[in-house]
Amino acid sequence: MNGKHDLVIRNGTIADGSGEALIFGDIAISNGKIEAIGEVSGRGQEEIDATDRIVTPGFVDVHTHYDGQCIWAEELSPSSSHGVTTAIMGNCGVGFAPCRAEDHDMLINVMEGVEDIPGVVMTDGLPWNWETFPEYLDIVAQGKRDIDVAAYLPHSPLRVFAMGKRGANREPANAEDLALMRKLSKEAIEAGALGFATSRLSIHKTAEGGSIPTFEADIAELEAICGGLADAGSGTFQIVLDAFVGWDKEYQVIEKVVESSGRPATFTLASGNDGPPRWRSVLDMINQTNANGGKATAQIMPRPIGLIAGLELTVHPFILCPSWSKIADLSLAEQVKAMHDPQLRADLITEDFEHGHPFNALARDWNWLFPLDDPPDYAPPKEKSMAGQAAAKGCTPQEIAYDRLLETNGKGLFLAALGNYENATLESAHEMLSHPHCIPGLGDGGAHYGAICDASYSTYLLTQFVQKPGELQFDLPQAVHMLSHKAAKAVGLADRGLLKPGAKADINVINLKEMKLHLPEIVQDLPAGGKRLHQRATGYDATIVSGEVIRRYDQSTGARPGQLIRNAAA
Repeated sequence: MNGKHDLVIRNGTIADGSGEALIFGDIAISNGKIEAIGEVSGRGQEEIDATDRIVTPGFVDVHTHYDGQCIWAEELSPSSSHGVTTAIMGNCGVGFAPCRAEDHDMLINVMEGVEDIPGVVMTDGLPWNWETFPEYLDIVAQGKRDIDVAAYLPHSPLRVFAMGKRGANREPANAEDLALMRKLSKEAIEAGALGFATSRLSIHKTAEGGSIPTFEADIAELEAICGGLADAGSGTFQIVLDAFVGWDKEYQVIEKVVESSGRPATFTLASGNDGPPRWRSVLDMINQTNANGGKATAQIMPRPIGLIAGLELTVHPFILCPSWSKIADLSLAEQVKAMHDPQLRADLITEDFEHGHPFNALARDWNWLFPLDDPPDYAPPKEKSMAGQAAAKGCTPQEIAYDRLLETNGKGLFLAALGNYENATLESAHEMLSHPHCIPGLGDGGAHYGAICDASYSTYLLTQFVQKPGELQFDLPQAVHMLSHKAAKAVGLADRGLLKPGAKADINVINLKEMKLHLPEIVQDLPAGGKRLHQRATGYDATIVSGEVIRRYDQSTGARPGQLIRNAAA
């Protein structure tokens, strides 16, 4: 193709997102769209040499919580550091709209408890210059950011907005409440919401430890709200089910809502670490839903679902021991100095946890608590767990964890593998990801600032399952398809995830041979001086959004082409 182009990517190995065979050639881009793929003779105002590089569509992260970060920040990291060019927020039914002024503190309390975003960060970072969900979308649309975002209408604020204190107190919705929520849902979709999101998970708690407003909401309420999606003729239903009460019971929620509304559903699925593989029966249920004419897609984390624990983070193995309160408010250096005291050591390694937020106790499952070093190993052998090391040394897991903290001057991190690590292998994750109705997800970017840093899952999938030799592999076109086109289709985005003429020019140029993940680090860049976990990668030569290069050689270029995506009904 002759002529002048805005950008030309030369000599790349192209995985176009379809899952089909790799092709070799150039990509010409102008006005934010792909003009041609193949042999491009015309020059570009800017050119990228992709020799020995793979070229992919931008990745679509279907499960994030950038509802606040997209207001106060221009970079949606960590996601944009890992090839993601589209992030879907509002998941788990938590967010900041719709919301009346008198309910600001309540929503902050919910978000702080469920998603581990410090209350002071939200208080300082959110202008609250909206009330309705359409108004919130308008504010998001006005902002500058590196990548595109789309938003679900979140259930918790919707319920409180419609029902007031009755909604916050989890009282049943009456007919008038249901009619109002259905109306507001339709209005949100027509304004551009991607769908509606909720959570039934019992460990989703407020900062004070109470149940969130949507916990155990009646199915009739979900059907009414998703009826608003049906009225608008668009939208995806996202839900976190409570696997703790059994998949047979919980999956019925999806079946009933999909059947009554005709709208597609997406939900989180994971294996346990031990016990029978119940997730296989869920795959059968998904198959049946799709065979019956509905659409259900499961989101799978490509590595263990887990927390990162450490003295500078939200949780660590001794945080709820009674004696920890003696040094909890000290600086890290002072804490480490105090921990050398033999009496304090004896107390901390023998004390039981006091009552606290459920997340805290998860850092005490010694069989599934592992050291996390550089480079980070997210699939460690069982003998590296605190319990495994203790058995080998003839001591307690508490002693192993305590000594690690001292040996690293308090900087040592732990990986608490909560699930998706069945029998200490990634076989279950690989099998689920191979399923036609499963996609990678659950990165949780924008949330769990002091406990989770899984927004790097796209890089992990490419390094663990493509770059690394072994039995658990995906071929490159298959892996790229999962991260791009398959993920986009699952949430109703038809305009991205494929490299073809006329398509939106969201593209990655990747040095797969040199790609690697770095150890999560603590950065202090949140409002009010708040800190968060961030994880960097090496290997992204370029990430492009709407034809503009937003990252070059793993560094931001300062370009801010990101837009709010409003769905087709808008």
